[in-house]
Amino acid sequence: MTRVALCFPGQGSQAAGMASGLDEHPLGTRLLEVAAAEGLDLAAALRGSDDELRPTQIAQPGLLFVELVLARALPVDLDVVGVAGHSVGEYAAVSVAGAYSPEDAMRMVIERGREMAAMNEGTMAAVLGLAAEVVEAACASARADGEVVVIGNLNAPGQVVISGSVSGVERAAAIARERGARRVIPLNVSGAFHSPLMAPAAERFAAVIQATPRTELRVPVVCNVDAVAVEHSAELPERLSRQLESPVRWTDCVATLVGLGAELLVEVGPGNVLSGLARRIDAHVATASVGNLGEAAAFASLRTAPA
Repeated sequence: MTRVALCFPGQGSQAAGMASGLDEHPLGTRLLEVAAAEGLDLAAALRGSDDELRPTQIAQPGLLFVELVLARALPVDLDVVGVAGHSVGEYAAVSVAGAYSPEDAMRMVIERGREMAAMNEGTMAAVLGLAAEVVEAACASARADGEVVVIGNLNAPGQVVISGSVSGVERAAAIARERGARRVIPLNVSGAFHSPLMAPAAERFAAVIQATPRTELRVPVVCNVDAVAVEHSAELPERLSRQLESPVRWTDCVATLVGLGAELLVEVGPGNVLSGLARRIDAHVATASVGNLGEAAAFASLRTAPA
C-alpha cells in the first residue's frame, strides 16, 4: 500500500462553497453545534462569499471544519506515516493524529482566530525569487533601522513570507527588491501573523491549549515551529503556542514527511496550494488533493494515480 502523508492548508485557502455537503456529515453536524455553543454561527458563515469568509475569526474555524470532515471521510485503511498542517491547518493535523478530539480542536481554533484577529497591528508580504537567507538578511537590515519584521513563512524555495509592522514590512520589501526579488506581493491579512507582534496573543492562547485535554498520538505530527516529527502529545502544547509568533517552516516540514517514508502527500482541504509548494520543495514527490466528499470517497483510485 502507498505510504501517505496528510497535509492540511492554512488561512488563505478558504473559498466560497468549500463546505458544500459537509454540514450533512455526522461530524460536520457536531462541529457546527460546537461552534454555535461558542457563539459562532459557522453554518451561516460557510454559506458566505469569499469576502465574508476572509476575516481571520471566520476563516480559521471554517477551514478546520472542512479539513476535519474531509479527513473523516477518507478510507480508514490508509497507510499514514505522518501528518502536518500549515499554520491553522496544524490543528486539523493534531486532531486527525489523535491528540485532540475534533470538538476540542474546533473550540481551540475559534479562540485562536479571535485572539489573532484582535492583534490587528502589522501586515505580511510574500517575497518571490530570493533565497531564504537573502530575505532574512533584508529583514535584519530593516531591524537594524529599528523596524519590526521577520520571516513568517518558509513556504518553498523562492517563496518566503515576511511579517511585522507595516513600516517594517515595507522597508524589508524595498531591500529585497534591491537585492533581486522577482516580486513582492502584499498579503490581505489583518495582522502580522507568525511574528513577535503576535506574542501577547500567543501568551493568552497558551492557557487555552494547556487546558484542553489530549490523548496519545496515533501517527507523528510534523510541527511548524521546528519541522520535528512529534510522536507524543505532551510535546505539542508548547509548539502550538509558539507557532503564533514563530515562522512556519513548511519547506522543512515537507522534507521531514518525505523522510518518514511518505510516497504521496495528500492535501486535505480546499485548493491545492500545498500540493504546488510540495512539488517545488521536492520535484520527485507525488501529490493528490481531496477537496470534497466525492474526492475523499474516490481516494482509492487517486492513490494509484497521483497528480
